[in-house]
Amino acid sequence: MRRKITMTAATGAALVLGLAACGGGGAGSTEGDGEAPAAEDVLVGVAMPTETSERWIADGDAVEAGLKELGYQVDLQFAGDDIPTQTQQIDSMITGGADVLIIAAIDGTALSSQLDAAAAANIPVISYDRLIRDSENVDFYVTFDNFAVGVAQANGLLAGLGLTDWAGEPVDGAPEGPFNIELFAGSLDDNNAHFFWDGAMSVLEPYMEDGTLVVPSGQTDIEQAATLRWSQETAQGRMETLLTSTYSDGTELHGVLSPYDGISRGIITALQSVGMGPSLEDGLPVVTGQDAEIASVKLIQDGIQSSTIFKDTRKLADQSVTAVESFINGEDPEANDTETYDNGVKVVPSYLLTVDTVHADNITELLVDSEYWTQEEIDAGVAE
Repeated sequence: MRRKITMTAATGAALVLGLAACGGGGAGSTEGDGEAPAAEDVLVGVAMPTETSERWIADGDAVEAGLKELGYQVDLQFAGDDIPTQTQQIDSMITGGADVLIIAAIDGTALSSQLDAAAAANIPVISYDRLIRDSENVDFYVTFDNFAVGVAQANGLLAGLGLTDWAGEPVDGAPEGPFNIELFAGSLDDNNAHFFWDGAMSVLEPYMEDGTLVVPSGQTDIEQAATLRWSQETAQGRMETLLTSTYSDGTELHGVLSPYDGISRGIITALQSVGMGPSLEDGLPVVTGQDAEIASVKLIQDGIQSSTIFKDTRKLADQSVTAVESFINGEDPEANDTETYDNGVKVVPSYLLTVDTVHADNITELLVDSEYWTQEEIDAGVAE
């Protein structure tokens, strides 16, 4: 992928580091002679959930590049969305002498023994984008403001329906409705899915209560709307079932809340397969999304998907690298939120990043001008 990776952390050949050199001693320990090892003796384990999503590939590449820019060794592993694989990979990182771990968990509740082992070896753990739950051994969390992501997705749905502008403000002459919508959520084992849902519902529920928005299927609980592993195929299957059970009598569907672009593409495939659309101009229901994946950005440009949430993963990678450097230097990483993210055992100090809503009118401004995607990539719908 051609992305401009900008890391704010300073580069350096040899840093004064307070940790053991790849010996499982973890950040803060020193060699017997009292001299801290050079940067090239530092090993950072980076556990990413899957390579089936271009988003996670980009994250892994950006984190690895930023760490190597500082001179660190990097053990980057992708787990193929398989929990046992990820636990084995993290075990291997710990026994292999990792000094810091960056973990984007598949299941945020499945890593307690690994985190216990990391703590016993004095290895700081940075939870990356997905909060690791039910453990006191999570030292820091880097993510986006996930409640705000859900708010932005709901505002995107309302804007696509003509009820508000893209910032969620009412517009003059807005249609009265009612509008029929369906709701999709992410994977329940991902803590972020709950924040996305809660943020979206904080916006949509008033419209549902006054009758402007109606959910004909009646599936308004997150458990009913959930999509295991954020699977495109699972989302397509559920949308097909909803169309058969609820809309085969001619009931019109106007919009679908989708929390992720892969899910969105599955939904759109199901809608088009029954003759809806093929574009928004032709009556395709409004569908939201998240992650600004290149295939979905092309769909937005082509007038098929309505919107997506842009989470600039370069900034997230940058912040995780900055946090690693802080731990290595024996410091606490800078947090801008110390209240929100309770993992069931402790409130984890966090650094939250902001997000943007991408729609057809601002693709160039947000994605091309920032060099996240090139126009040629968007036109092709494929990353180079």
